[in-house]
Amino acid sequence: MRIPKSWVPIIAKKIADNLVSKEMLKPRVPMEQFVTGTEEILMAELTIEDRVNDEVREILKKYETEIERGRADYRKLFEMTKQKIVRERNLVL
Repeated sequence: MRIPKSWVPIIAKKIADNLVSKEMLKPRVPMEQFVTGTEEILMAELTIEDRVNDEVREILKKYETEIERGRADYRKLFEMTKQKIVRERNLVL
């Protein structure tokens, strides 16, 4: 995640306040609940890359012995696998 986690509540509050103040939407729930929901959505989007990285590490564990023997470059395999997952799932990082 490229944005510190401590910033997420601040950013979420700012987004929620702007959406309501500019009358782009009218929340059907209390404002605190709306901000919390915005924060959860924002956090989920910001952690996509972290989850993909974890998944790639798990995939590459299967090839650990070959990588250690020097038959494959871990960094190159990591990037190639990551890009493949991103393309297959139409993710934006």
